[in-house]
Amino acid sequence: MKALHFVASALTLAALSSAASATVVNRAITEAEVLAAQAGWCKALVDISQTGEKSGPAAAKALAEKVIDGAYGYQMGAVLFKPTLTVVPQTFRTTRAGALAYFVGGDSNFPKDTGFALKGWTQCQSKNAAVFITGDSATSMGNVMITNKSGAVTTVDKTWKYVKDDAGNLRIVVHHSSLPYAGN
Repeated sequence: MKALHFVASALTLAALSSAASATVVNRAITEAEVLAAQAGWCKALVDISQTGEKSGPAAAKALAEKVIDGAYGYQMGAVLFKPTLTVVPQTFRTTRAGALAYFVGGDSNFPKDTGFALKGWTQCQSKNAAVFITGDSATSMGNVMITNKSGAVTTVDKTWKYVKDDAGNLRIVVHHSSLPYAGN
């Protein structure tokens, strides 16, 4: 009986040793990652705006493409993006092209887009009402305050949902933005 126990223990140790060398995928999201993603989004918005002013629309578009490819999950499928200033029939931007048009304009398929990111933004800050993290996804809701070059601040209500891609990078898969309700 002792020999059988020894063999079982040896097999268990071998299995544990083999598991320890296996690749472990952990897609858990932390609050620090969410806050970093929000700060990165704000910085990118200001960078696109300043690039547009200094180097023109083509440079701003090239930067916006990099930002979208790095921050959003369009390579994973449709992103549920409802920008702040869109109207029917193009309220929702589930494609990369739709997001790019919103940020920098210049796409005849989205004729009402003038480039939200090209409005002369100089500062951006996110302030969360709450962040809900459940394992491999995180959702945040709060305000984003954006300052233009004359110092006027626009506050928008913002909800973002994040997941990690196969490389472990945080990706925005839901982005809802709207102006606060003003009442009657």
